[in-house]
Amino acid sequence: MKHYIAIDWGATSGRVMVAHVENGHIGMEEVHRFSHAIHYAEDGHYYWNFSSLLKETVEGLRKAALLGHHYESVGADTWGVDVVFYDGEGQMIAEPLSYRDPFTAEVTKHFFEQYISAEKLYHKTGIQFMDFNTVFKLFACRCENYRPYAEAKHILFLPDAVSYYLTGRMVCEYTALSTSAMMDPRTKDLDAEILAACGLNREQFPEVVMPGHDLGTLKEDILAATGLNSDCRVVTVAGHDTGSAVAACPRLIGGKRAAYLSCGTWSLMGIVTDEPVITGESCVLNFTNEGGVNGTTRLLKNITGMWILEQCRKEWAVQGKDYSYDELVQMAQSVKSNPKLLFNPDEPRFAKPKSMLAEVQGGKALTDQEIIWAIYNSMAHRYGEVFRMMQSLAPWQIECLYVIGGGVQNKYLLQLTEQAVGVPVVAGPSEATAIGNIMVQAAKNE
Repeated sequence: MKHYIAIDWGATSGRVMVAHVENGHIGMEEVHRFSHAIHYAEDGHYYWNFSSLLKETVEGLRKAALLGHHYESVGADTWGVDVVFYDGEGQMIAEPLSYRDPFTAEVTKHFFEQYISAEKLYHKTGIQFMDFNTVFKLFACRCENYRPYAEAKHILFLPDAVSYYLTGRMVCEYTALSTSAMMDPRTKDLDAEILAACGLNREQFPEVVMPGHDLGTLKEDILAATGLNSDCRVVTVAGHDTGSAVAACPRLIGGKRAAYLSCGTWSLMGIVTDEPVITGESCVLNFTNEGGVNGTTRLLKNITGMWILEQCRKEWAVQGKDYSYDELVQMAQSVKSNPKLLFNPDEPRFAKPKSMLAEVQGGKALTDQEIIWAIYNSMAHRYGEVFRMMQSLAPWQIECLYVIGGGVQNKYLLQLTEQAVGVPVVAGPSEATAIGNIMVQAAKNE
């Protein structure tokens, strides 16, 4: 039996998982979970508390060590897009900007008009247009002469920043880089013209490595703080959490007539292909080509997931109404179908509103039950729309949809989704991200 550790950061919470692998079977145990949130600073930007996230991660590693196992390796996955700036001494200059900072929306038009057209950028990268793409964030930093950007000698994507903190080694992991709209998916490296438009150069980014790359052992200070065994390695996994989640479903790798829906704060629907799908139609439909394990491509589309419901829950909690997930489902099921309540969850107005409840109501006086019904059914309706777009791009007929992530525990949402997409929906593992993380580490040790 071999033991591994998965560090898994989501956009609202993080966790450290311990796994044991024996005869191809994986057992998982959560040893530490922590919540976190975006904070608004005096300079007008939205930031992640990266330092706190690292502190909580070390605490999780310490708890893992207390279990007394000998660990083969540890790997980290996080959300995509966001980066950390470092100075010439390898010290973090500032906490990383959050992808929900709206300052990027103001510069995309300027980028397309003055530097690289939208169509050209898509055909270079195969990445769907979203205001928070890394390319637009870095360009926005250039436009406002953002100090940490101007001083940066090294730039790391979040999962690589975690690995750097643990080992002192800087790399640029393929799946994390692929979310940036700065990578050529054919060469799997940064595009020089895009870097130049952002005022950057290739030397500011480290070498690109694939999932399964051995970064060496933990630094002495990490060993001292955690008590982990000194020969525990750090391995790059699919650093983008969706890449790790899809890796947990081997039937998807190589495209076995199945699609996937990763359902969390964000929902991501797609298929796995051997090569990127970059066509005029995929550009119009705004589908993205992100990196996967074994050098594969995940053709997918981002869809707003549980973000809207979670923000409503926070507002209700302030009002003294702390609804459980079971209660939310029961309340939605009590509402008679009303198509007039449906909305497109991907509309920009849901990205960072002052009041999510007000946005969902849209000027109507809705009950809490009606709001919940509208959210769940609007999500499913959008899933159906995106599924039909994806089928038009897929090189084969999609026969089933794997749902992975926290959404698999919501049978009501699964039922609505199956009705919307018109193919069987199969509930995959709810812990898909951590499982995929561990699978890459275990494959490295075979």
